[in-house]
Amino acid sequence: MTQKSNYPRFYLILILGLLSAIGPLSIDMYLPAFPSIAKGLHTSVSSVMLSLSSFFIGISVGQLLYGPLLERFGRKNPLYFGLALYAISSLACATAMSVETLIIFRFFQALGGCVGMVASRAMVRDLFEVKDNAKVFSTLMLVVAVSPIIAPTLGGFITTYLGWRIIFVMLIIVIALIILGIYLLLPESKKPDPNFSLKPKSIISGFAAIIKHPQFRVYTFTGAVAYAGLYAYISGSPYVFMEVFKVTEQHYGWIFAIIAAGLIGASQLNSVFLKKHTSEQIIKVVLTVQGVIGIVLVSTSIFGFSELYSTIVLVFLFLCCQGFLFPNASALSMAPFGHNAGNASALMGFIQMSVGAFMSAMVSILHNESTLPMTGVMAFCTLTASLIYALGKKIIVQQASVELVEEEEVEMINTL
Repeated sequence: MTQKSNYPRFYLILILGLLSAIGPLSIDMYLPAFPSIAKGLHTSVSSVMLSLSSFFIGISVGQLLYGPLLERFGRKNPLYFGLALYAISSLACATAMSVETLIIFRFFQALGGCVGMVASRAMVRDLFEVKDNAKVFSTLMLVVAVSPIIAPTLGGFITTYLGWRIIFVMLIIVIALIILGIYLLLPESKKPDPNFSLKPKSIISGFAAIIKHPQFRVYTFTGAVAYAGLYAYISGSPYVFMEVFKVTEQHYGWIFAIIAAGLIGASQLNSVFLKKHTSEQIIKVVLTVQGVIGIVLVSTSIFGFSELYSTIVLVFLFLCCQGFLFPNASALSMAPFGHNAGNASALMGFIQMSVGAFMSAMVSILHNESTLPMTGVMAFCTLTASLIYALGKKIIVQQASVELVEEEEVEMINTL
């Protein structure tokens, strides 16, 4: 660890993982409730899907706000503020009487909860050696991936027996426990810096300096566009499985959990592969594999071959690739920024969630009562990410020293 801590590594990773999981948990738990929410608020499922898009937008905007705050006020104080906002907004969602109200307060819920995503990435960079970052991110994904296994099943059960509003009450309880864990188990990894300016001009200049770094641009945008395929799946899967394939809310929860297991397994295999291969090598191979799977997946929709089990298998394989892409792209994006990790984390998260929100919205906009909007957007994401990666590598060669990029990667990966 770069900063000494009396806290066991297990507790650090557990709390950081839970902070990273706030967003996925907030999404996954209420997905099975879409038909019930639509019925309860007298609206359509496609309208309820907009509350998911507003959540993505809130996460995107919020991360840019928290980056400077985490640099100015340290890591823990912004965490307390953001999680308190999340809890208040969750209560408003639980009592919403219209879909418009739900959409608005899901935005503010995301605005508060996204502090966990920004702070956790920054604290990984604060507390662990650069060479360990990819492994730590893979371990965090193990904690995060528990959410899509448990949350949809739990959400389906709560919706069936207690009603969809209780889902948001459960989220408030979870946040209260996380706040307690932060207070008791999480060290302050960066002292407040009163000299860090919060003036808009200084903040914009700081973000501009980060995005000018070629390594940050290439791996952040490659990872963000590829990862947006996951958000397209999250947005489209309730309709595809429960309306097109007619599975029940409980069965949808189990399908979601099975598919998420692929993400967990891949993220842990990634740690094994890093012992013999670099992050760069893994990203290159996985993008190719995911591109092939994406083409097959969208082809089944275009030619009318879509059916329940083949769709589950193809989506499972597609998301397995995310378990390799996300930790490696994140580690390579963050590697150059030791003293500005908060802003780098915020900008990376903003880009990821902005692209994710856009692709999620596209699934809703292209809605045509078939599987094509979801599968088409997923395929588009992985093929576009491959193109960005190929062009980006050429830019790195042109704008930066190849030796510098390789040295940063070797320092981070080869000593694992």
